[in-house]
Amino acid sequence: MDPEALSPMVTFALSPAAPILAPRVGSLAIAGRKPLTTPHYLPLSSRGTMPHISHDVLRDHTALNSVYVGLEDFVEKKHKSPVYNTPTTSSQESPLKKFISMPQDMPLFLGPRRFPPIPCPPANTDTSIAVLTTNGFGQLSAHEYLDAVQQLRPDVAIGFSDIVLNKPPGVKRRGKMVDRTHAFTRDALERLYNREDKSSAAYFAPVLPLENTQQSLYLDDLASEFRENISGLALYESASLQYIPEPLGDLPRLLFSEPSSPHEVLRGISLGSDLLTIPFIVWASDSGIAMEFVFPAPSAGQAGPLPMGLDLWSSDYTIDTFPLFEGCECFTCRNHHRAYIHHLLTAKEMTAWVLLQLHNHTVMDAFFAGVRDSIQRGSFEEDVATFNRVYAQSLPERTGEGPRVRGHHLPAAQQNQPRRMPRMYGRLDDAAQKFAESRSSSVVTPDTDAEGLERHGFAEKV
Repeated sequence: MDPEALSPMVTFALSPAAPILAPRVGSLAIAGRKPLTTPHYLPLSSRGTMPHISHDVLRDHTALNSVYVGLEDFVEKKHKSPVYNTPTTSSQESPLKKFISMPQDMPLFLGPRRFPPIPCPPANTDTSIAVLTTNGFGQLSAHEYLDAVQQLRPDVAIGFSDIVLNKPPGVKRRGKMVDRTHAFTRDALERLYNREDKSSAAYFAPVLPLENTQQSLYLDDLASEFRENISGLALYESASLQYIPEPLGDLPRLLFSEPSSPHEVLRGISLGSDLLTIPFIVWASDSGIAMEFVFPAPSAGQAGPLPMGLDLWSSDYTIDTFPLFEGCECFTCRNHHRAYIHHLLTAKEMTAWVLLQLHNHTVMDAFFAGVRDSIQRGSFEEDVATFNRVYAQSLPERTGEGPRVRGHHLPAAQQNQPRRMPRMYGRLDDAAQKFAESRSSSVVTPDTDAEGLERHGFAEKV
């Protein structure tokens, strides 16, 4: 492709060239950063960190080499976030990467919202979108977002867009979505690239989850007027891939997807997605599920479909000393077994979710490596058919409790229901007084036996 068509900081090469609606292998290169071989998944962060994985573990025991961050995780209502005060030694250093302690050579994708996003009560406006800030719901203006892109210096900025999250938009609302996103994109490209203080971030323009006829004028402008400043596309449903204009066909495509299984991931890849988000990786780890599948799938020789994961909460694994997945080379499978993870889950020990997360990321890394090899061999369609036939169509259902997650302040899922996450912590002095006033309260001490721990909810006897 024409290197002048992209931001000077970014190149995307396909090998070989492929039609718009077809699986393809490419390489996304950002100056001074690790190259991303596609198709692949984009790891999702929460407040700038990978769920369950500390920075040293990420460095030493994973192959993760990119990260997505939502700006709303750093938005504060009354004060400016300390991320903007992070000192840097050069104009090439990203304050955001330094603040969240990510390597400077790791490609960082910045978007307005975390993913998956949490629906917010305030409505989007002509100049802002509703976000969940660090201290409650609020608004993030397009101007604030562009300021953040220029100050925090991500490698890729995801374009501002007006998307309805909690219900299907009506006819009038769809027109407003297109008009607002069109204006957001026009103003962003003018601000970031047509002034003296040109941004070094590559811009991925949003494609709305609407039919082609509803956003045809916007797509035409992306392909003509805005083309020279666009480095990629950000899509929010796989159906949008068929609406990409031919002049934009060689740009990298990031699909913000919420697939429920690897089968849906393969469908997105078959339509030409280059990067995908896969929230079920964290969901599986939180649920105590160790994923076990490979692509291409093994030859079918069993009576029924193979399960795509093990629910390690099950008592079936109490004395099972096999690795989580035969042949897996992750840190967890090389050093621990199913019975140990089962024990950690039962004891509600957070190391269980760390080890499961390492394993599940390794399984997905191998899955995408197999996908790329299959596409290059020309056997992808056949391999997908075999995978669909050999493996169950969904991951195991969740049976155990996961770790406590962010969101005690979120409203109930339905009317007249309790809050989703009850508040677990309070002031220490209040708790101390409560225990002092009630001598009958039994406090956990170093001498508490197993029954006492179980009574206080710290573990369960097995």
